[in-house]
Amino acid sequence: MADLRAAFEAEGFSNVETVVASGNVLFDHPERPDEGLEEKLTLMMHDRFGMKSVALVRSRDALARAIADNPFAADGEENFVHTLFLDGPVDPAGFVRLDADRTGPERIAMGDRALHIDYVAGAGESKLVGAFIERRLGCKGTARNLRSMKRILAKMDES
Repeated sequence: MADLRAAFEAEGFSNVETVVASGNVLFDHPERPDEGLEEKLTLMMHDRFGMKSVALVRSRDALARAIADNPFAADGEENFVHTLFLDGPVDPAGFVRLDADRTGPERIAMGDRALHIDYVAGAGESKLVGAFIERRLGCKGTARNLRSMKRILAKMDES
């Protein structure tokens, strides 16, 4: 995590802090659209660490909205209720395909550049995972459970 913090600082980010060794990084940066930051961070992760993954950025307010907008937060278990943050908006036709193709007990709902999922019986045995979802939605993403998102939001509020 120290190398990750150093990479962010070398790219001009300030107040860099990693959260729970999870790949989540809090930082300050001059105003820029999230998409521009995502592109910059994706390139940085590839150049510095050889990682071919998508980097996604959400502001404190966007994270709070994702928690509040998750329709499963009220009655699902925090470690089973996830938000899959996406690199683009959810295509309604893709969502219909995803919903039709899933075979497990999961509950799903569209969000703002996100998919809300209640894994009900746990994510470990579910077939509703990254590649399955990405093929149907045409977006890449990264998921966090409700407990982690609340922890990250609390850390953001401390800063």
